[in-house]
Amino acid sequence: MKHLGLALLPGVIAWLAIAAVLHTSWVKRLWDHPNERSLHSVPTPRIGGIGILAGTLALAILQPVGALAAILGCAFLLWCVGLVDDLRSLPVRVRLSAHGLAAFAAMWAVSGPPGDPASALPWFVAVVAITWGANLFNFMDGADGLAGGMSALGFAFYAVAAASAQESMLASTALVLASASAGFLLHNFPPARAFLGDSGSIPLGFLAGALGAYGVACGAWPWVFPVLVFSPFIVDATVTLLHRIVRGEAFLRAHRTHYYQRLVLAGWSHRRLAVCAYGLMLAAGASALVLRSEGPLLQCGIILGWSAAYSLALYAIDRKTTRNPQAAP
Repeated sequence: MKHLGLALLPGVIAWLAIAAVLHTSWVKRLWDHPNERSLHSVPTPRIGGIGILAGTLALAILQPVGALAAILGCAFLLWCVGLVDDLRSLPVRVRLSAHGLAAFAAMWAVSGPPGDPASALPWFVAVVAITWGANLFNFMDGADGLAGGMSALGFAFYAVAAASAQESMLASTALVLASASAGFLLHNFPPARAFLGDSGSIPLGFLAGALGAYGVACGAWPWVFPVLVFSPFIVDATVTLLHRIVRGEAFLRAHRTHYYQRLVLAGWSHRRLAVCAYGLMLAAGASALVLRSEGPLLQCGIILGWSAAYSLALYAIDRKTTRNPQAAP
């Protein structure tokens, strides 16, 4: 009964909270107005983060302790920073500093400081990865239904894996996040009536990385599991960033050169993109679940298979959008 409540109640609360805010005058302060870098054509409120926060308050009933409590506390602070940014646009250095400090604090809570030089490098790599996770989720929140679907499915796979590893608190936390994300998705599925905003996308990306690291530390899954679960976002955002750096572009500036954006500019509808993305997310998550219990040889095979699949998909999109000047980077 408790698990049924965790699966339904946060989603209902998130949906109701967003619906309520949509009918207030305060929502006008959070309009996302279309510009030359946007994919949407009508002003849409960035209030999804408010619904996500309302839905995840169900976690207070569970009273997480230790590292999980610290991670959730960091996520709340990032929610506050994100809401201020949605309201008045904070400088990049302020936002990145907050993301980095939250990632540092999360890793400190999960595993303590690095004990020796050999463990220092992977420890700081994890901090950078969690920081990047917060930002890449924000970068990928540019098409209707995309980030909401990734969050709902990604945390649902976390919940299944944690439950099978007997990590009940981690499983419950992930289940609440998946449910709240699904409640938001009902407002975000094409045509979207609400966007996540920084107060939604930044904490969710941070939690994807931080809970992934927590699961590795407690033995719930190998490090490649969270990477594969969220690989649809990781691959697009990371490859796009590297391309922009190589071309000498101002990579921190808003743009429309992510692969998903180029597909929309090439003629895909938001609905078609979302449905195809959900299929990719489900396949990646299912593969990640299988990978946990297999030996090194099959694990390498799964990783190589996905590497080849992503390479072919990105190559195909490059070919398609190069032929369409409007969608070319």
